Amino acid sequence: MNRAVSGFSKKSKTEKIEWLAANFLQNSPDSIKILESYWNEDASLQQLHDDFIENTLSNYYLPFGIAPNFLINGEMRVLPMVTEESSVVAAASNAAKFWMERGGFKAEVVSTEKNGQIHFNFFGKEKDIEDFFEAIKPKLRTSIQSIEKNMKARGGGLLELSLVDKSNILDGYFYIHATFETLDAMGANFINSCLEQIAQTFEEEAKNFEPFKQAATYPEVVMSILSNYVPECLVRATVSCKVDELTTKQHEGRYFAEKFVRAIEIAKTETRRAVTHNKGIMNGVDAVVLATGNDFRAVEAGVHAYASRNSYYGSLTHAKIENDVFTFWIELPLAIGTVGGLTSLHPLTKLAFEILQKPNAKQLMQIIAVAGLAQNFAAIRSLVTTGIQKGHMKMHLMNILNQLNATKAEKEKAIEHFKENAVSFSAVVGFLEKIRD
Repeated sequence: MNRAVSGFSKKSKTEKIEWLAANFLQNSPDSIKILESYWNEDASLQQLHDDFIENTLSNYYLPFGIAPNFLINGEMRVLPMVTEESSVVAAASNAAKFWMERGGFKAEVVSTEKNGQIHFNFFGKEKDIEDFFEAIKPKLRTSIQSIEKNMKARGGGLLELSLVDKSNILDGYFYIHATFETLDAMGANFINSCLEQIAQTFEEEAKNFEPFKQAATYPEVVMSILSNYVPECLVRATVSCKVDELTTKQHEGRYFAEKFVRAIEIAKTETRRAVTHNKGIMNGVDAVVLATGNDFRAVEAGVHAYASRNSYYGSLTHAKIENDVFTFWIELPLAIGTVGGLTSLHPLTKLAFEILQKPNAKQLMQIIAVAGLAQNFAAIRSLVTTGIQKGHMKMHLMNILNQLNATKAEKEKAIEHFKENAVSFSAVVGFLEKIRD
């Protein structure tokens, strides 16, 4: 069967579903019903979602929840979180309450510089390209005046241009490194528009540069694109208290602090542990990034590159005990925005910003970093005390019950039973079989 199709994007949504069903779903009425059941009853809202991407068939829902009790720089906040993982919101909330009673989270933005590159080939004399770049740099800056007019009026825009020679690594490879301030915008479209205009001016002016003419060798732009690696767009979040204040009914403060610091040191030393360690951090980071309509793939890529900046992959968090004071902190590169993209389009994203009391980009950076720190604290706290599975599987219980088609009455009995018993898939199956018999 030839399942190729032309002009698919021009078909209506119903026609797309019919084609998909006929060619890949055996015309299953149930499959069609599932797709249509997730359409929004509000036609205008559904149209908005349809317009986000091409070839939309339906909506894919993820839970939108909140984690309360986050005391950040003396201000109480509620964090909107979008995630499907059972224990994330509960863990964040528990960590928030724990630190609320010990002074809360402190956060600060270290720097906000973003960047992009114009990558080009040049096989002539190194001095020629250096002389040309220095001569043309003022014109490269003025070439984007119309693009950056509004951004500059708000205090942002292009910061600096520099030439980078990488020909010792890749023959003939150079790039122009451009740095930007984009304020409350993530700035991807702005940066890319600037880079493409600078690249065009760069190539045009190169045609008239005499040393290039004499050598019959000109620079050739390969591509112009922003970078999602933003180590100069950095935020730090911290919690700290006396070691004795860490004492709870479950653990003694100093013993807990020492095991906690050791766990962080292990994540700094062993890559296999560091990857899972940092994944847990990103459980919190991504949940807030998603809720606020930001690009979690860009954030993930940049954060994991930052974790590898010292030529090995290690922990994003740090911990120490000094003068009987326990300190735990995180540094993250975060290029995010509070204007543009989905931030002003998606109704739930708008609501998320309302919940957060309409933060600017710097404040949102701090909130996101705190979410990652809280998530990591909750995970490490579990790991060095009760173990990760006890709390995680308790939260996963409802997913297992739904998977096994448990009734409301069965769920209530199961929740009560597993308050005192370990949760596992087989244990839940056995419990349901017992009460059903």
